[in-house]
Amino acid sequence: MGRFSKNLKFAPNYNHIMKKHNYSAGPCILPQEVFEKSAQAILNFNNSDLSLLEISHRSKDFVAVMDDARALVLELLGLENKGYQALFLAGGASLEFLMVPYNLMKSDGKAAYLDTGTWANNAIKEAKHFGETLIVGSSKEANYNYIPKNIEIPSDASYFHCTSNNTIFGTQMKSFPKTNVPVVCDMSSDIFSRTLDFSQFDIIYAGAQKNMGPAGTTLVVIKEDILGKNGREIPSMLDYAKHIKAESMYNTPPVFPVYASLLTLQWLKKLGGIAAIEKINNAKADLLYNEIDRNPLFKGAAAVEDRSNMNATFLLNNPEHASIFDAMWKEAGISGLPGHRSVGGYRASMYNAMPIESVQVLVDVMQALEKAV
Repeated sequence: MGRFSKNLKFAPNYNHIMKKHNYSAGPCILPQEVFEKSAQAILNFNNSDLSLLEISHRSKDFVAVMDDARALVLELLGLENKGYQALFLAGGASLEFLMVPYNLMKSDGKAAYLDTGTWANNAIKEAKHFGETLIVGSSKEANYNYIPKNIEIPSDASYFHCTSNNTIFGTQMKSFPKTNVPVVCDMSSDIFSRTLDFSQFDIIYAGAQKNMGPAGTTLVVIKEDILGKNGREIPSMLDYAKHIKAESMYNTPPVFPVYASLLTLQWLKKLGGIAAIEKINNAKADLLYNEIDRNPLFKGAAAVEDRSNMNATFLLNNPEHASIFDAMWKEAGISGLPGHRSVGGYRASMYNAMPIESVQVLVDVMQALEKAV
């Protein structure tokens, strides 16, 4: 142990689980078997003596990967045979900020947006290029530390857009407003982490690099019957209908991220699907938030009722303890804990692949700090 440990009555065994406990907000931790199978595929994919990185995206082997990944998405979300299509596109979730209004906002229409953080705000900025963009609720005045409630969505809006989880500020929508207009949700940081009635959404999109795979692809799940109704001429690469018709192969897809995403989805299915991982995620969040609330040295940054199960944001009550705490968690093998500059403090991102043992290591360090100061 390091120079702080000898001063502690309680010195937890920090090295009994894994070499590193990765709390990065994204790109982030993925299941170990995904790393291993991906590495093997780069060397020799499907015993073809070819690397996954060099095969044709039109080859039988990769077409099967794309088909399996698209089908497994709908299976895990409970959206099979309900009129939905899954696409793996490029450009990140940020490209969907403009693809959504391009495909859904009527040329003389308007859209309703819920402003709950940096990424929601960025989506609003893009929508304004396409027409009237109404902000039907915002927590910006409180540095986005809560989710606005009781919002009213105009019945003549082309769609309503929300962001289910806010990585920077550590808030998460626990319920979604009922409305007669199409609902679009950016689920980049909590997709596949909790059970929901996913049929309440008409478009779900998510960058892969949180709960699904490496950076480089974006999942878009679309209810087909909402397309082609806004009267706009849409450039081909930005037209969801063209990507659906081409079975997510309109242009060369991001081959490796799609394959790694398939492996992660297969891991999740083997684990028991979303319902099984939700129980684990709830246990991880409870473990950390209980310590934040119990420990007099720490305080949470987000409103209690809106706390995210994926990204816990918290602060030291006394900033003078930061140097000791920082040395202790680094010594414990923890990585990626500093908070975003917009909030400060710390952010523990507990995505699906984060084992509860790693959360316990962080809690142990927090308790050790309490004894040390």
